[in-house]
Amino acid sequence: MAGAQPGVHALQLKRVSVTESLRTGDKFIKWDDDCTTVTPVTLRVDPQGYFLYWTDQNKETDLLDVSLIKDTRNGRFAKMPKEAKQRELLDVGTLEGRLENRTLTVVSGADMVNITCLNFTAFSEEVAKVTSALTRYMIQDMHIFRLFSADRRRVENSLEVCGLPTGRNDTVPQDTFTPDVYRQLLNNICPRNDIDTIFSEIGAKIRPYLTVEQMTDFLNNRQRDPRLNEILYPPLKAEQVQGLVEKYEPDTMLSRRGQISVEGFGRYLSGEENSIIPPEKLDQSEDMTLPLSHYFINSSHNTYLTAGQLAGNSSVEMYRQVLLSGCRCIELDCWKGRTADEEPIITHGFTMTSEICFKEVIEAIAESAFKTSPFPVILSFENHVDSPKQQAKMAEYCRSIFGDALLTDPLEKYTLEAGVPLPSPVDLMGKILIKNKKNSHKADGSTKKKLSEQTSITCSDTSSLCEPSSPSAGEADAESDAEEDNDESKKSMDEGTVNEAFATEEMSNLVNYIQPVKFNSFEACKKIDRSYEMSSFVETKALELLKESPVEFVEYNKLQLSRIYPKGTRVDSSNYMPQVFWNAGCQLVALNFQTIDLPMQLNLGIFEYNGKCGYRLKPEFMRRTDKQFDPFTQNTVDGIVAHTLSVKIISGQFLSDKRVGVYVEVEMFGLPVDTKRKAFKTKTSQSNAVNPVWDEDPVVFKRVVLPTLASLRIAVYEENGKFIGHRIIPVCAIRPGYHYISLRNEKNQTLTLPSVFIYTEVKDYVPDTFADVIEALSNPILYISLMEQRANQLAALTQEEGAQETDREEVSESSCYCTATRTLNKPALPSARFPSSDGLCSRRIVSDQDQDQDLLEQERCEKLKEQQQRQLLTLRQEQFYSEKYLKREHVKLLVEKLTTVAEECQNNQLKKLKDLCEKENKDLKKRMDKRRQEKFQELEEAQDKRLERLLEKHKDIRQQILDDKAKLQSELDQEYQDKFRRLPAEIQEFVQDSAACKGKFSQDSDFLPISRTPGKLKPSLSPAEDVERSSEKVFDTPL
Repeated sequence: MAGAQPGVHALQLKRVSVTESLRTGDKFIKWDDDCTTVTPVTLRVDPQGYFLYWTDQNKETDLLDVSLIKDTRNGRFAKMPKEAKQRELLDVGTLEGRLENRTLTVVSGADMVNITCLNFTAFSEEVAKVTSALTRYMIQDMHIFRLFSADRRRVENSLEVCGLPTGRNDTVPQDTFTPDVYRQLLNNICPRNDIDTIFSEIGAKIRPYLTVEQMTDFLNNRQRDPRLNEILYPPLKAEQVQGLVEKYEPDTMLSRRGQISVEGFGRYLSGEENSIIPPEKLDQSEDMTLPLSHYFINSSHNTYLTAGQLAGNSSVEMYRQVLLSGCRCIELDCWKGRTADEEPIITHGFTMTSEICFKEVIEAIAESAFKTSPFPVILSFENHVDSPKQQAKMAEYCRSIFGDALLTDPLEKYTLEAGVPLPSPVDLMGKILIKNKKNSHKADGSTKKKLSEQTSITCSDTSSLCEPSSPSAGEADAESDAEEDNDESKKSMDEGTVNEAFATEEMSNLVNYIQPVKFNSFEACKKIDRSYEMSSFVETKALELLKESPVEFVEYNKLQLSRIYPKGTRVDSSNYMPQVFWNAGCQLVALNFQTIDLPMQLNLGIFEYNGKCGYRLKPEFMRRTDKQFDPFTQNTVDGIVAHTLSVKIISGQFLSDKRVGVYVEVEMFGLPVDTKRKAFKTKTSQSNAVNPVWDEDPVVFKRVVLPTLASLRIAVYEENGKFIGHRIIPVCAIRPGYHYISLRNEKNQTLTLPSVFIYTEVKDYVPDTFADVIEALSNPILYISLMEQRANQLAALTQEEGAQETDREEVSESSCYCTATRTLNKPALPSARFPSSDGLCSRRIVSDQDQDQDLLEQERCEKLKEQQQRQLLTLRQEQFYSEKYLKREHVKLLVEKLTTVAEECQNNQLKKLKDLCEKENKDLKKRMDKRRQEKFQELEEAQDKRLERLLEKHKDIRQQILDDKAKLQSELDQEYQDKFRRLPAEIQEFVQDSAACKGKFSQDSDFLPISRTPGKLKPSLSPAEDVERSSEKVFDTPL
């Protein structure tokens, strides 16, 4: 039967409540890593809790959608500034407390790899972690135009109808843009004729509203699951429906009279009471007190990688993001550190992937392990550290950083003995479990010896270093074939190329309930019956086991854990389809979270339910040891009622912001017999992605053998095949009736507006041979009347002619008898003309009775008159509303037609204008090209002439220079020849004059007084005399 069990689950989902302090905001300092400046801002949360926004000193506002927020970090996990200048600005004396305790880091991003950190520093250490979404302060029209850029005219008209500014750069204050105005804007942009049609079919063909009785009938017959027990789940009553009418009907006058308009009806269809999935399915509603092996566990493979398996980057942040997404089993590939401090590292061995520190990963896990889910986290160690010292470091880091969260000793109630089941997620709440090799007590003394021997072992096949290693290279528990058959391991790249290291005593002591062992056979595991032992299988090996022993594989997974991981040839980090191994009950189906392909989308969609806690309860027959199940069954399962599901795609809303055609695909995942890939595809809409209407025949999944393990996927694509959005819904939780499907992107994030409107029918599967019996039991009155009608038809066909004549004679005789009877019953004529005294008395009595009867008739007439007046008033009111409704519809239709005609005329005019403009442009371009060529030719000719004149002028100037050169040269030669000729006479004359002067000076010096000042034997000479003296020294040489 469908539906939740009564009284089992109390809904815990609550609306986000924003405190007054968050609404008013606090003072922060915003800073970025790539900038040395800081900005004082006020950080606020809007009252509805949709957006986080901050305003700086210039009143400029930025915001962040809460759906994109992945995490908020404070204290030692917050991001700290690297620049010293930034730290000084953030750590001034007026601020209280340590910098790291005042810093808040908001992590956001569209996926797990590409994330962004926003850093805020408060003025005190009392910083609340922002966990609610926040709203914008000002809404700009450009955002609305960006949403509907394919039809600008429609947006402008809708804004004008709503009384909002239509300019692209105009802004609308938050007080003006109320939810009602926003809803009116959406209704004008996306008219819903399909809703009007449904509204009329229900009962509003004449009147523009539905009564409470009609609405009750609609909810109980169309929107209610017919399989529900009417005692446990009674149909809605008129009082309950009246409450819905008052909640969704905007017209208070109609709601008071118990009537709902088409607008209120549309609001109900999109309301929370009419969701396709019951709200308790989104909340944590499953039983979490069963053994760990009874759950599907959200698991990750090579968690540290951000891209491919050969050359991708490793990141500590990936562990945080994967845990925050709800994953409960993560992988750590540990290798020996080669640095001086001998710190163990995490990387993908024998590849070109980068390395990260083991200690930083443990710190990240401790920070984020239980932020989104309180249930246990499993650390799947792939330990290649062959150093006892570094293994001791790993164990110490786990103990010191995890603290009490690390489960080191088994619980008293669940001992490590044969036949004892695993503890439940509730028993292990808040605990971290280690999956690593566990040595027996006998082998503890020789561990160091084995590790030392292992370090000296090198790979015999050196070519294996050039091959891509297995995604879980070295998982010895999955290498059963590799150890027994070396040739087989060389042929396949799915097995590990390097074995895991022996676990030291320190690491071995951390392992309890998840002990990896080599898988031998299902019979051996059943005989040993140790639930705390588990095995890992590469996908190819798991497929082989599933094909060979499907029932045994399911039985194995009822008691023990199994982990499936991708094969080694998936170097691009692609994923296998997890549904294949969920069908066998495998718990730890590990996927590459960095690749958001269809298998990963299915994984995200399945683990979205049950509160995103990372655990999904397996179907009952996969848990009970007294029942067996074959995943490849083609028939219905004992104790499981198969379903029949019908899905009709009616319309879509706001599917794309481009003018493109769109189509919808419907498919189902589950058992092989239930899986229907691309079972249905609608026609492609004609360049309409805002409100396309298909309304095609429904797709019917006649028999869903295992509804609890089946999922319905509705995906929307553009006409070129580009993915728009999808939604994955568990079949067992689908509600019948008209519903909106809010689409998600490939990362399973909710898209704001895109949705698909569908109609679903869900019922128990009935074979065709029993269809008549079920119909008779469900509606016996209709069945009996149908049988009577068939009998009469058969009797009429099989009746003979003699019988028909007999019937006609009987009919004529009966008619004669009726005539005679009427004749006998006629009153006889009076026998006398004058009445007697008794007759007069009787007449008197009759007259009194006639008077009384007249009074009664008068009273009855008054009552009928009042009643008819009331009825006439009601009819007149209904006529008034009908006229109003019909006129409004007429105006609406007229406006639509006028708009269509205007748009067509405008398009034709624009087309003609465009053609005319193109023609004129071509002509103008030709004329301008011709004129341009003529101008170019004229300019070239003028330039040629100018160039010729310039060359001639330059030639004349050069010739003049040459002529002047010869003239100047001859003049210079003549001048210096004359000087050379005069030079001997001048020198002789100069010498004679110099000698005469010296003789005269010697005679006069005898009469000169001697100076008394020491050091001044000669008077200072003037510059002219100094030059003359120097010239005398130069020429004072013999000729």
